Amino acid sequence: MSLPRFVYGINPVLEALRAHPRDVLRVLIERGKDGKPSSGGDRIAQAAEQAGVRVEHAPFNEIQRRSAGGVHQGVGAELAEYGYVELADVIKPGAFLLVLDGVTDPQNLGALVRSAHALGAHGVVLPRDRAVGVTPAASKAAAGALEHCAVARVTNLTRALEQLKEAGVWTVALAADGAQELGEIDLTSPIAIVMGSEGAGVRPLVKKTCDHVARIPMAGKVGSLNVSAAGAIALYEVARQRAAKAN
Repeated sequence: MSLPRFVYGINPVLEALRAHPRDVLRVLIERGKDGKPSSGGDRIAQAAEQAGVRVEHAPFNEIQRRSAGGVHQGVGAELAEYGYVELADVIKPGAFLLVLDGVTDPQNLGALVRSAHALGAHGVVLPRDRAVGVTPAASKAAAGALEHCAVARVTNLTRALEQLKEAGVWTVALAADGAQELGEIDLTSPIAIVMGSEGAGVRPLVKKTCDHVARIPMAGKVGSLNVSAAGAIALYEVARQRAAKAN
């Protein structure tokens, strides 16, 4: 039997109630030391009532414990197990995808999903092994985007990239030693941006499988960017090129 997942923070809980109310098992509102609900509790309670979801008051520090010290704003929710999709589900006409090769920090995963959703990506692809999945911390960092952005989990990332290419999706790996600057590549066709792990970057075999290996031009003295920052820049470049072509 699958265990419920836990999300915390005002925005993640609100988005869960708005997007998938049937998946929300219950909402928890923490009482402070004075016995009063949290400042965001009334807003969450109202949204839960409108969605037909039961609200329970949690004792002081319960949500703090369940969020492993994350910034929970006094609210949390138990949801049905996260529904990963199949790779085929994110291959759409004009596909715009983000593929993550071994990202292990849930904060980075959440931030990348948030950027992907905000900039119009159709989905995110993750490997099943040696990579973080959807966790409470990732949900918090995504600020509700995980309730709207499809996430596919695959057994073999290299094979998944081959399947994307067979479906007409071009694949572009981001690496500091990329032969081209990202802006020199036409990103208006069906495209998958491939980002590597926080330490090692894109693995050699994955990089070799991609159609292009591109770099983000750097003007400052710092030689690299955090994966979530680099991902946001790459996703914006795809969105920028597509908007320019549409106009």
